[in-house]
This record gives sequence, C-alpha cells and structure tokens, in this order.
Amino acid sequence: MAVRFKPPNSKLHLSSQALEKFVKTHKNLSKPTPKLWPDHDHGHSELTTVTHPDDSRVRTLTLTHPILRTLDSFAGTLRDFNQVHTQLIVNGLFQHSLAASRVVKKLCSSSSTVFHAVALFDRFEEPDAFVCNTIVRSLVNLNDPDRALNFYYDKMVGKFVLPNNYSFPILAKVCGEIGSVREGGKIHARVVKHGFELDLFVRNALIHMYSVCGRILDARKVFDLSPVLDLVTWNSMIDGYAKNGEVSVAREVFDGMPERDAFSWNSMIAGYMEIGDVEAAKELFEKMPFRDLVSWNSLIDGYARVGNVSVAREFFDQMPLRNVVSWNTMLALYVRSKDYNECLKLFDGMVEGGDAKPNEATLVSVLTACAHLGRLDRGEWVHTYISNNMKIEPDVLLSTALLTMYAKCGAVDLARDVFDEMPNRSVVSWNSMIMGHGMHGHGEKSLEMFLEMEKTGVMPNDATFTCILSVCAHGGMILEGWWYFDLMRRVYMIEPKVEHYGCMVDLLSRAGLMKDSEELVRKMPTDAGTVGALLSACRNHSNLELGEIVAKRLIELQPGDIGPYALLSNIYASEGRWDDLENVRKMMTNKGLQKVERSSLIESGDLGNEFCWGIDSVHKRSMLYSMLSEMGAQIKLSCRKYDEL
Repeated sequence: MAVRFKPPNSKLHLSSQALEKFVKTHKNLSKPTPKLWPDHDHGHSELTTVTHPDDSRVRTLTLTHPILRTLDSFAGTLRDFNQVHTQLIVNGLFQHSLAASRVVKKLCSSSSTVFHAVALFDRFEEPDAFVCNTIVRSLVNLNDPDRALNFYYDKMVGKFVLPNNYSFPILAKVCGEIGSVREGGKIHARVVKHGFELDLFVRNALIHMYSVCGRILDARKVFDLSPVLDLVTWNSMIDGYAKNGEVSVAREVFDGMPERDAFSWNSMIAGYMEIGDVEAAKELFEKMPFRDLVSWNSLIDGYARVGNVSVAREFFDQMPLRNVVSWNTMLALYVRSKDYNECLKLFDGMVEGGDAKPNEATLVSVLTACAHLGRLDRGEWVHTYISNNMKIEPDVLLSTALLTMYAKCGAVDLARDVFDEMPNRSVVSWNSMIMGHGMHGHGEKSLEMFLEMEKTGVMPNDATFTCILSVCAHGGMILEGWWYFDLMRRVYMIEPKVEHYGCMVDLLSRAGLMKDSEELVRKMPTDAGTVGALLSACRNHSNLELGEIVAKRLIELQPGDIGPYALLSNIYASEGRWDDLENVRKMMTNKGLQKVERSSLIESGDLGNEFCWGIDSVHKRSMLYSMLSEMGAQIKLSCRKYDEL
C-alpha cells in the first residue's frame, strides 16, 4: 500500500524474516506514488499534488474521489459492493491505504458483511493497523471474541502489521470477555514490547481486563505505576474492587478521588448492595450531588435482593423518571415475593404510563404471575402483545414462561402449540410440558413427552424426574414410578433428593405399600419435610408401626413443631390406643405446644389404583421392552455362571 513509512522511536527486536519484510516494505513505500490521472486533468478536487524527492509531482487520493464517494454511500447487497470493488481494482486504487481502509470500514459496518472483510484482508499487500483494528472491533461486536483474538495472531501478527495505541485496548477487552488472564498477560507483554505501557488509554483497558479476570492485585499494580490518572482510571479501579468483593478498599480509592462522576457513585452503591450492606448504599445515595437512572435502579435492585419490598417500592415511587429496568426490577420482586396480584397491577400502570415499553424480561414476570393466579385471559393478552410487537423476540425463557402459563391454566393444547413452535427448547421447557400434562390427568402423555425428550438428546435433570415421579404418584402408576426412580439413579446418575423420595413415598402410600415405604425411608436423607410427608401417609393408610418409627424420627428433627405430634395422635386415635394418645398429649403440654385450627386447599378422597393395564401406550411398550431386555441379560449371565460351575 502507498503509505509513508515512519520508523518507530522504540527499538524492535525482529527475526530475520521480519527484518527482510521490513526492508522490502520500506523500499516499496519509498517509491513515488503512481500517477492515477493525466497531468492536464487539474479540475479534479479529489487529487492533491505533493512534493517527493524522486518525483516533484505526485498525486494522492482524497475522500472526494467519485469511487470513494460511491463506496461511502453504498447501502446495497454484497453483489453491488463487488461492482464498486471492481472499479477500485480497474483504476488501481484497491491497494491504496485510504481506499483499503474505506472498504474495510464499510464492510464492517454491517454484521452480514464482516466476514467478507476478513476474506478480503489477505488480498491487501500492505495492510495497516487501522484495517486490523476495524476488523477485530467488528468481530468483538459480533460477540465472537475468540475469532477476534485468532485474527490478531494469525493476520496482524502473522503479516507483521505494526499495532498502534488503539489496537491493545480492543485486545484487552477481548481477553476480558473470554476471561483469559493468560491471553491478557500476553497482550500486556506486547504492550510493553511496542512501547505503549505509558499510554493512558491502554493502561485503563489493562486495569479493566485484570479486574474482570479477577486479578485485582495486577490491576492495582498497573494503577499504581500510572504517572497520569484520569477519571476513567479511578473509576476502573473502584469498579474492579467493588465487583471483586473488596468494597472497603474500593471505598478507600473512592475517598481519594480528586473528582467524581455518576459512575463513581453508582459503582460504590452497587458494590455495597452486592454484599448486602443496604444502609451504607442508602447513605451514599443520599449524599450524591446528582442522581441518574442507574443510581435509582441500583438502590431499588439492592433492596429487591434482600427482599425488602416496601422500601424498594418507596424508592420506585420517588423516581423522577423510570426506564424498563426500573419496572422489571419491581415486577420480578413481586413475583419472587409471591405477590402476583400486585405484579399485574404494576404492569397495568406501566402500560398506561407509557414511559417505558415492556420487553422480554417484563413479560416473563407477568406470565409467571398469570400462571400462579390462573389468569388465562391476561396470559392470552400477553401472547397477543408478543405476536403483534415486532420488537419482542420470543427467546427460550419467554416461550417457556408462555407455555408454562397455558399449562398451569389448563390450556394444555395451547401450551403444546407454543412448545411445537419453539426453535430451541431447554430442559425447563420439556419439564413444563411434562408437568402440564400430568397436572390435568394426562399421565400417559407426560411419560410420552419424556420419551420424546430422550430421543431429541436433551439431558433430563433432577427437576425432570421430580415432575415424572409426581405424575406417577397422582396417576397411580406404581410400576412406572419405580422404573423412572431406578432410571434416574442407574442411567442418568442423579442422586435422589428430598423431592424424589417424597414423590415415591406418596406413590407407594397411595397404593397401600407401606412396607416398601418403610424400606425406602431408611435409605433417604433425614429431611423433616420428606419424613413429614411419610408420616402423613402413614396416618392416611393406617400403618401404625411405620407411623411410630417415622414420627419419632421427625420429632428428633423438629422437637418444637406440633405437626408430628398431631399426626401421631391421629394415628393412635384411629387405632384406639388411648393411653398412647394421652402420653403424646402430655408431651405436647410439657413442651408448650398447642394445636391450632388450620385450613387447606387440598381435598382428600379415596383413590383407587388400577393395576390391570395394556401395552397400547408408547411409553409402556418402551418400558416393558427395556425391562425384558435387562431380564434377558440377567438370565444369560446366570446361565453362563451356571455353566462355569
């Protein structure tokens, strides 16, 4: 490229290959620039005459050249760009530094043409740092930091392109995004090698990179060795300490700042909120000379994290201006605190106010509230809003929230429609469909969904088996329950948790298999909730012996809870063991426990179990074939051992 070479001030230790490349480049660039237009064409303002030792009249290219103007205004397809590209080659301009930089800049301005710029890079004879920096920055903006780093090493370093002070901040950002302190250290070494360690822009980027990678001491070394500190330097150091949990040290740096901006205050407030010190954050917030949206949102988010709904709402109502983050924080807080009605009321205020438009996160909270309240009408309104709003892009999380809402509201067919339209499904999506079918008495479909899930290669998790076992328990599917409980441990290597044991206890108790429940309870972890469920099952199914064992275990776990005493009293009463009943009541009196009236939304009733079923179901055939296959393998193994004897 016709670029004037200016030797750097710093001494570079280059290999023989690099030195040869340098000499060749210097010779080529020392030649006069070719005359692109005839000498008599003085009317072109895009050409400027300069003096050169070997040629007193040399024409240089400017941005006013017709082809470059066409390139800058270009907004067509890649095919149209190729026509401009052809004109540059025909007129001998493609290798010119100005033309090359404008070409790359234009291609990198659109995500659809960035990789065409990467492909063209190899066609440049002498690319410069601007071209390389533009491509690396574009790859970072495409969320492809690994490819950006590879481009630097393969192309920029590989073609001996000298970096400038804009190169290393981009590379430091790349290392921070991929979390590689090893690559960051290598970039830092190249900063020193090329003499940019005193550049303020570069040092600020290194401080940020080390902070993001958790190397706060290395960030502090760069900070302390800086001869000049600007506001960005101070803020980077404060933010690094705060995000690494060293809020007290961040406060020391904050107190030593010569000047502060909103970012300085907000970093400290966010740091205090991160460690749960809401009082210190509030005190700092009240001292702020100026507050922006981030200040208010940080404070509200901090109170939301500790579950203080009233104070969070108080500050929310005081905000002079709110954005979608402000609304989403409060909506999510109401969902976490199970105040679903207030969540929907707040959403109505958001829609009526119009100061912020709902986004995907907003609608996830609203759909969750609709699901728990059974508000199918509101959920359908949200679905219509999503369909009619081009700015809302249903991702996996939003689609899963939508199908979960339909499933919990009883519209399983609509939930399945949403599920089928999802291009990508998470394990949570499958779990919601499995549970949705089971909640409304479609146990067979739930188990078929599980088989379909296995075929697609999605790995079930512990929540998946909680859904499956719960479906089996409510559907009276004893054999299936045992099968999936064993499958969870043996095939998927998932250790049963309290929820799984609780479902199995419920399943066996409904079938009257109390002996099996007793065997199972000996193997499960000693959790009060699970043991309590088993004790309740003992009362419902009149197994006094197991009930006594479980009740004593539960009393040991929670001696101050009246529940196990009351349940054991009911079991004794149903068996007519009045003396034992009196002893339990005396124990309750001595411990100061008193039974209070309670209500429940659950209606109990006699549940029959049907053990005579066919094999017309897909999941039953699959399960039986697997059982027969395993039985055949065991028989062959037994026969082989018998022959050896």
